[in-house]
Amino acid sequence: MSNAEDYARRLRQFTEEITVYPVTCERKAAGRTDREWLDGVLAGGARIVQLRDKESKDAVLLEKARYFREKTREAGALFLVNDRLDIALLSDADGIHVGQKDLPAEEIRRLAPGLLIGLSCNNERDAEALARLAAKNPHVVSYFNIGPLYPTGTKEGLSSFLGPEAIAAFSRRCPLPFTVMGGIKYRHIDELAARGARRIAVVTAISQADDIQGETARWIQAISARL
Repeated sequence: MSNAEDYARRLRQFTEEITVYPVTCERKAAGRTDREWLDGVLAGGARIVQLRDKESKDAVLLEKARYFREKTREAGALFLVNDRLDIALLSDADGIHVGQKDLPAEEIRRLAPGLLIGLSCNNERDAEALARLAAKNPHVVSYFNIGPLYPTGTKEGLSSFLGPEAIAAFSRRCPLPFTVMGGIKYRHIDELAARGARRIAVVTAISQADDIQGETARWIQAISARL
């Protein structure tokens, strides 16, 4: 399969199948490993997972990524790596998610034409800049994330949060598919869906649940019912 075919298949799955978007954080998983977390979210029906690990040594991270790739492939789910293009390529991931201070999306696309590329947008200026980039080349970035919406302990040093009203403001500025993230709890699903969010990225609401499999399935059902 060519890079173009790989990319089209991955983007189609992202736009058509994704509701809940679980993201790892091993230190906030109630004593469970990323592998245990992965087994739970996949058993719960997750169609995408993101490996976000800023603490493991490179060799350990690559081994973990290859495990994630094996299990997500068996489940037919998309697998993305946070920040690390080298790990994404070496593990044959479906994509990478980066922030504003990470590798530029244009450079990633040049090296990885078949990967999904997600980009975090933390203010309206970010969304406007992405819209200009997408107008020149709509395939550089695959989707963007709006966040953090609510107070969150996943990322340190944050003092301001966008609120759910950012969904309309950001999506109006940039036509690409988007996810939302940041302190989102199950009780927020109704409001977020009503404001146009259909892909909700989640860390602790799932990773700290007593039953990761059951909680993943509950989120998928709730989001799907509101689309």
